[in-house]
Amino acid sequence: MASAETESQADVEPRRSASKREKARILDACKRKDVDALRDIAIASGGFLSDHLRSKAWPVLLGFGADAESESSTDTSDSWRQLPRHRDEEQVKLDVDRSFVYYPNDNSQAQLEEKKAKLSDLITQVLREQPYLCYFQGYHDICQVLLLVLPPPSRPLAVSRLSVLRIRDFMLPTLAPAISQLHLIPDILSAVDPALCAHLSRNEPYFALADTLTMFAHNVQRYSDIARLFDALLAREQVFSLYVFARIVLRRRAELLEHDEPDMLHFALSKLPPNLDLDAVIAEAAVLFETHPPESLRSWRRISRASVLKTTRDVGALSSQSLRDGQAFFDKQVRELRRAERNQKVMQVAWANRTLILTLLIGVGAIYLRRTSAWAGLTAWATKFGGN
Repeated sequence: MASAETESQADVEPRRSASKREKARILDACKRKDVDALRDIAIASGGFLSDHLRSKAWPVLLGFGADAESESSTDTSDSWRQLPRHRDEEQVKLDVDRSFVYYPNDNSQAQLEEKKAKLSDLITQVLREQPYLCYFQGYHDICQVLLLVLPPPSRPLAVSRLSVLRIRDFMLPTLAPAISQLHLIPDILSAVDPALCAHLSRNEPYFALADTLTMFAHNVQRYSDIARLFDALLAREQVFSLYVFARIVLRRRAELLEHDEPDMLHFALSKLPPNLDLDAVIAEAAVLFETHPPESLRSWRRISRASVLKTTRDVGALSSQSLRDGQAFFDKQVRELRRAERNQKVMQVAWANRTLILTLLIGVGAIYLRRTSAWAGLTAWATKFGGN
């Protein structure tokens, strides 16, 4: 019996030592603001290990530099309450009422209500301070994870920088840029498994919208899992979430090939398996990213240069971007969307009046030809042809 206890202790001690070394490594990378080191740790098994360490690492990944206090548009006081109401605050209230469904599951109802009040204040503050942003349903799922991990003073700036610099494409006046991102998923699948991609091609990739839009926070039901997944998503490029989704699909190959009906396929793909090995998924997604980088994907060239997929392509450079930079990208994307909308309307009008336009073109062409020697030749040919 003593031998068994000795062996058990011998197994435990190396694990404790390894854990201490990992904690020290994480804290050292945070102290040095070493984004590359944190990125490697986030992909490795266990990620940042605990919420205490996440509360140190996530701000660094979100670009909290020495000049973080100079982000004057984010206030840690209550002065934001005096700002004009944001147009989406009613929807925020409705969604916050439905928050904290799966976690934390050890809180009393009074504690949950307190957290909902804090979540509402956090979201409202960010929207009032960045009034150009458009709220989307599922945004509260993301914010509640940051609220549970980060200390109160860090939350507003963290959520602001995440919103403006990482998930900006989802906070534009339309979801068109978010939809455009989804077409990268079939490109990834096609590069790895053309047969599976062909099987899924009967469905548009809208099945991935809820997960990619909410950084998987809407469907992941265990707090430890979503916190672990956020480690990787915050440490990597924004496009990495699409590789994670693609990797999950590839892992479900046999199951998905059993479904022939498009509706059943869509339903299956829109739900995550309950017991995902997230460490394995993250590691495999990282390999998939290196093997088939975004630039190799057919749909990548159609992504706007102002999209977060391209402005976060260098995670290190992200830390030097300001909220003002993010707003400039936002404004550029809005201009692109309006231009695309105008062009689409012109094409719709042209198609609706195609017969009239064709008639006018033929008429103009005839007038022009009458003024050239070609008209005389055509007239002579027609007369000769008619005489025969």
